[in-house]
Amino acid sequence: MLDWKNRTAAASAGATGSADSTPTKSSANWVLRTLGGLLGLFLLLALVVGWYWSQEPAQFSVQQRAEAAAQARGHKLVNGYTTGETLKQVASTLLNKPGGYLSNDLAPPGLWLDNMPSWEFGVLVQVRDMSRAMRKDFTRSQSQSTEDPDLAKAEPRFHFDHKSWALPASEAEYAEGIKSLDRYLARLSDPSRSGSQFYTRADNLNNWLGDAATRLGSLSQRLSASVGQVRLNTNEVDPAQTDSASQENFVEGVNYETPWLQIDNVFYEARGQAWALAHLLRAIEVDFADVLAKKNATVSVRQIIRELEAAQEPLWSPMILNGSGYGLLANHSLVMANYISRANAGLIDLRQLLSQG
Repeated sequence: MLDWKNRTAAASAGATGSADSTPTKSSANWVLRTLGGLLGLFLLLALVVGWYWSQEPAQFSVQQRAEAAAQARGHKLVNGYTTGETLKQVASTLLNKPGGYLSNDLAPPGLWLDNMPSWEFGVLVQVRDMSRAMRKDFTRSQSQSTEDPDLAKAEPRFHFDHKSWALPASEAEYAEGIKSLDRYLARLSDPSRSGSQFYTRADNLNNWLGDAATRLGSLSQRLSASVGQVRLNTNEVDPAQTDSASQENFVEGVNYETPWLQIDNVFYEARGQAWALAHLLRAIEVDFADVLAKKNATVSVRQIIRELEAAQEPLWSPMILNGSGYGLLANHSLVMANYISRANAGLIDLRQLLSQG
């Protein structure tokens, strides 16, 4: 009799415990489902935002932009203004495009993106080269003349570390460089203020074109290395001037191949450089119109711009393909290398035209 009562009491207690644990398990499941849903929603939102931030900025008309900027600020559109304003606009694009400047982001979705930061670095390379050319060549009448004070401040700002996120951030430094360009353009366009000049000479232009040609030549080699073919190491000595043992060492170990995870980075860096250089060359075409016409080089400049703009055609593939030369899949790096190489060859020919008397 007692055993029956004990069994009944135990069964009642077990039933009560099961009933109490059911709400607890349901609450835990609900929390997990909620957290999973929020995580999925965040990832979906980050994917959409990341896609939007990865859209490359459209091209703009450098002449119209310079005219509009001069009119808005009450500036006079003097020689050199278009080049300076274009440099400023190209640099401003890095800060004002969708998502802003992403190369130093520490939080998603910017942290997960690598194509747009590579594009930004490509643009930054051309901004640095032009700012140095303006400080060193375009605004100085001769090697012993004084450099422009605002351009002397702008150039080191643009050469600041492109991945610094604080103390100071890269964006802050580049914004200060843009402000220095603004002050230079204000002085350049004001006839009453002396000390700000822009000299459109063939030798000045040739120096900057040499830097641009070097950049494109390096890009062409890096893009072509996506196929991993063996090429001679041009940094070594000439094998024709060495013995047979040295020649063997010269050929071995020169299989320059871009790492698989870096192929898309090199590709988008090339697109960034092509985008910036095309705009800068259009500005040069405006400010150096007399020099180019005198050297019969205007058509050469336009052909280079055409190649650079062709390199920025929309990419319909969701990823950068690395197929073999005659395989089923395309090799986007080789296609880009083709445009970059032709633009580089055009720059070399243009420099020869400018060097002729």
